[in-house]
Amino acid sequence: MSKLPACPQCSSVFTYQDRGLYVCPECANEWSEAKDAELANNAILDANGNALADGDSVTLIKDLKLKGTSSVLKVGTKVKNIRLVDGDHNIDCKAEGVGAIKLKSCFVKKA
Repeated sequence: MSKLPACPQCSSVFTYQDRGLYVCPECANEWSEAKDAELANNAILDANGNALADGDSVTLIKDLKLKGTSSVLKVGTKVKNIRLVDGDHNIDCKAEGVGAIKLKSCFVKKA
């Protein structure tokens, strides 16, 4: 019997395989074997599950308030030439009209 990977969201060991997808019964997370390989490589994924790389362009999928200011980055704002970093906010970039900011990868999609 092969060892199934733990859930990447909740780290549950009670995962099972269903038609090429891994499923976690505790948090209802589903992921594919390809995504499991990307997660094993510590790839940073966007909101749609696509792997991001340095120099990519991304688009915001949610209005984001900028902490410490009254500015808001609107949905659809395109940010070019991102840089991936470690930490909670794993994207460093420069947004036009705002300057240097840090973003979380869960609020962007690859353009």
